[in-house]
Amino acid sequence: MELGQHISQRYDQELEDIRNQVLKMGGLVEKQAENAVKALLDRDAELAEEVASTDYKINKMEVEIDDECTRVIARRQPAASDLRLIIAVIKVITDLERIGDEAEKIGVYSIKLAKKKVSNGMHYDLTHLSKLVLAMLHDSLDAFARLDDEQALKIVGKNEIINKEINSLTRLLITHMMEDTRNIKNALRINWCARSLERIGDHSRNISEYVVFLAKGKDIRHTDIDTIRAEYNLDDED
Repeated sequence: MELGQHISQRYDQELEDIRNQVLKMGGLVEKQAENAVKALLDRDAELAEEVASTDYKINKMEVEIDDECTRVIARRQPAASDLRLIIAVIKVITDLERIGDEAEKIGVYSIKLAKKKVSNGMHYDLTHLSKLVLAMLHDSLDAFARLDDEQALKIVGKNEIINKEINSLTRLLITHMMEDTRNIKNALRINWCARSLERIGDHSRNISEYVVFLAKGKDIRHTDIDTIRAEYNLDDED
């Protein structure tokens, strides 16, 4: 009996260590995304260079956590909720790594944009879009940390708002390019940054979907948002 308890406690600690490593990776990714946005909006070439050159830290953490998950599967053969945790972790760290990649792209584009003037309208739209995306990322990581499926479900519906913001910014960029062809190159760079922000939002939604899977054992990927709202009694504004 004592041996069994010891093994169980050690197993629980292994799972908790994996979860803590994911939260640590999430914190690093969130900081990278924040720095990428700051470099873009403040036209800070030095910070943009730092973001573009430090993505390897996120990649390293993904590999380490993935390896640990593989070892736990091989040693413990987890079942039920433990297996859901391992599966969710593997999926979450993949999305976190991809968010890091998008932050790196923004850093690269921001180096080019650092010495260029951005119109007030575009700066406002980028600022608003960035705040929405960073909030979505933060809330998805918070939902994972607390296993809050209700918050996760609300985040899933936020992609619609992000898409509207992207469309608004795209129309503004097209107008800007049509007014003066010399604006095309930098307008495209801003558009690529906006698309990277959009993808960060997409990956944040994915993380929230994994929280629902982890908490409820239900896969809501590729499910229409209206169906999700109806099933979980979510309001449109949520």
